[in-house]
Amino acid sequence: MREPHAREIVCLEPSALALRLKGERHLTLLESVMRSEHLGRYSFLACNPAATIEVNARGAFFNGVPLAGSALALIDRILSENRRRHIAGLPPFQGGLAGYISYDYGRRLEPHARIPDFSPVCPDLMLHHFDCVAAFDHMQERAWIISESPERADEMEELLRRRPRVAEGHVIEGWQSNFTRGDYEKAVARTVDYILAGDIFQANITQMFSAPIPQGFDPLGFYHVLRRKNPATFSAYMDYGSVQIASSSPERLLRCDGAAVEARPIKGTRRRDTDPMRDAKLIADLTSSRKDRAENVMIVDLLRNDLSRVSRPGTVKAPVLCGLETYANVHHLVSVITSEMKDGHGIGDLIGATFPGGSITGAPKIRAMEIIAEIEQAPRGVYCGAIGYIGFNGRTDLNIAIRTAQFSNGVARVQGGGGITARSEPAAEYEESITKIRRVMEAFRP
Repeated sequence: MREPHAREIVCLEPSALALRLKGERHLTLLESVMRSEHLGRYSFLACNPAATIEVNARGAFFNGVPLAGSALALIDRILSENRRRHIAGLPPFQGGLAGYISYDYGRRLEPHARIPDFSPVCPDLMLHHFDCVAAFDHMQERAWIISESPERADEMEELLRRRPRVAEGHVIEGWQSNFTRGDYEKAVARTVDYILAGDIFQANITQMFSAPIPQGFDPLGFYHVLRRKNPATFSAYMDYGSVQIASSSPERLLRCDGAAVEARPIKGTRRRDTDPMRDAKLIADLTSSRKDRAENVMIVDLLRNDLSRVSRPGTVKAPVLCGLETYANVHHLVSVITSEMKDGHGIGDLIGATFPGGSITGAPKIRAMEIIAEIEQAPRGVYCGAIGYIGFNGRTDLNIAIRTAQFSNGVARVQGGGGITARSEPAAEYEESITKIRRVMEAFRP
């Protein structure tokens, strides 16, 4: 087991340092903008990976070479071959794989599901082997470069000393949804009909807003506005050549620290209000809502079932059920599910058992995914997939990529929606879909 090299550096804002790395290959920023000791403590910055796993319409590839097996099996093999000792007291990601798994990768995990092979928004999966990473502990206000060798640390430190590139235009106008309001409300009503017919208990239905990317638009410049407008615990920016992603997600798909696993599904939302009295009433309405609590508990049950496939018997628990969390634009109900991994199972097995997250599919998961595809009639790309890291030291943390903008093929895309249950009211669900992305859309304005 190899010992990583670590050196302390001056702790500056990770997003500001990202401007100094602008133009480097596969720039990846995983940032806790809304900071707290437990959920928003660490940020990570990396570029110029040693290797890349990519899954696209042509198949799965490692550094451009076709893979005989699955990408998830390759992840476990790479982790086994590159195990590193964890340096205690430093941020958890100390080198390994980082990037995204798109929502559409989920159809590869369920080959018998009746999901069309839509024209892709981006590759289904892009994970990069970063042998050098800048890691930030915001509670201690300290930062380090952690690498496989002092030479790689020298290279990163030199890059971080460069003059920052300018953050350029962030404005995009002319947005169009793939649903009219009336059509979206009909889609909600149709989903309710499926529920009443016994097909499913719940499905997450979204609408997609898109617009042409204008000349001079800078996705990293947009991310700098987004992180101010909508600070979140699991924010991210990635420039992967054919696609750029700016995310301000509050939701964790899963964290794994060796054997211990945690998932934090969000279900139940109310908007924030600037008036404290009205805001308190919105909180009271959310926490007392039978519909929202039932929606949350259904997904908790789904995740408990998913985790049980790779967890030791008796270890799957829900220590927090429908807890309240407050963000810049919304209040959410958030539950916590924990478990202990079975011996002989790797991170690839854990991802295979839980992806896509139940909170953005529905229950039962496979039938909900089929209904989502039938109603939305489009790929989701990275939206509702996962962004994060899989460390060579056994630490993994992946978000669910909600509140996320994607830029590819000359088009910007933003999606929002919510979980539909038998109690859903179409007009209210439409308003919730707009509320969830309001701060993202505001970040595109002059």
